[in-house]
Amino acid sequence: MSTNDGAKLAATAIVAGGLGAALGYYALARRRPSEASSPSNPPSSSSAFGCAHGSRTSFIFQDPEMDIGASAASTGTDSAVLMPHSHEERMRRRIRSRMAVEDENSRPRDSVTVRVPASSANCGPGYDCIGLAVDLWTEVTITRAEEFRITAEGDGAEEMPKDASNLLVTGVKAAYEAASKPVPPLHYHVVSRIPYARGLGSSSAAIVAGIIAGLVLAGHRLPVWGSESLLQIAATIEGHPDNVAPVIYGGFQIGIHNGTRWVTERVPAPPGTQLVMFIPDFIGKTSAARGVLGDTVSRSDAAFNIGRVAFLVHALSSGNLDNLKWGVQDRLHQPQRAEALYKHLYPMIQAAEEAGACCAYLSGAGPTVMALTSGASGDIFTQREKERTDSSVAKAMMYVAQTFNVKGKILVTQPCNEGARVVKVEPPFSSEYITFRDNV
Repeated sequence: MSTNDGAKLAATAIVAGGLGAALGYYALARRRPSEASSPSNPPSSSSAFGCAHGSRTSFIFQDPEMDIGASAASTGTDSAVLMPHSHEERMRRRIRSRMAVEDENSRPRDSVTVRVPASSANCGPGYDCIGLAVDLWTEVTITRAEEFRITAEGDGAEEMPKDASNLLVTGVKAAYEAASKPVPPLHYHVVSRIPYARGLGSSSAAIVAGIIAGLVLAGHRLPVWGSESLLQIAATIEGHPDNVAPVIYGGFQIGIHNGTRWVTERVPAPPGTQLVMFIPDFIGKTSAARGVLGDTVSRSDAAFNIGRVAFLVHALSSGNLDNLKWGVQDRLHQPQRAEALYKHLYPMIQAAEEAGACCAYLSGAGPTVMALTSGASGDIFTQREKERTDSSVAKAMMYVAQTFNVKGKILVTQPCNEGARVVKVEPPFSSEYITFRDNV
């Protein structure tokens, strides 16, 4: 090919490319006005809180920083590039119209049973932001009835409120409010296996159980991706996410408020861990436990806790169990509560760790002391006891309790990766075409 031929070919390509670009721009310019005036693309009137239906309250919190495809969503196009981690944007594109608590929902139910786990909050330095789900469960059955009634059996049944102040009722009311429906007369029956007011999340379990049961009874469903609406309702009632997040999702959870909504993430937990807890016979009131805390924190104490939280999360994520005893150290609430309320706390922590526990800390606001041990594999009753440390740790903790004349019991269980779930419902969700777990 001669030099002149090459030049001609290049000129032809440039002209053709320019014409193609011009035609594309012309077509796009004609398309945009028609889309803007199309009835299927009305202007959005939703607020920053995602209320797309007038002034109705919504628990959907759209986070602008996380909304990768916000501009694309506003025009109805999917032009934003999706990265491998853009799970919420993928889900948002599937359910583009779900910008508030959805109105189309399943049929209302007559009765529902919800199973909820206990939880252990703070885990030392993670005040109001870290918690884990505990393999200790309460079952709540709520049924449509002629009149309001609460009955209970099991742990703490006598102390449990039997009127509208019960947090189960609060959760149900919040669910029906989200569904924009009045609460009917209901019979609440609780089979409690979570010690009441002992720092094991009995209040959060009640809140979450009530919300889930209320949603099922009302025939209402909430979006999760990009909003975590159930968490928003529960954390708003509770005031913080450290208990409700593990109750909802299971496992170790870190929860924060990002300025727009509550956000949680799971921290991986090492396998083979067990929970050895000393549960005193007396009730610990959260209000009293918070009352002994000061309003200000020194810079050195803040730095201490920041480092310990980072160490705790790293130890859990990496499986470095030796670092857990440093990771659960705290200066924001445990020393103050030990001095004012729980004299047995630090001697019991020391005894548990010397007996082989990976770490020990005050569970929630107390009075329960929680120790983590390792070495469990499979069913512990078929495993040689000397491969684990739970029995020696339990004996050491009980010895300290007797020394301080604190009556109580030792309970051994494990963290659980599963959160609250529906275990029975009438009419059932299962049908002739699909059977859900436990034939729910």
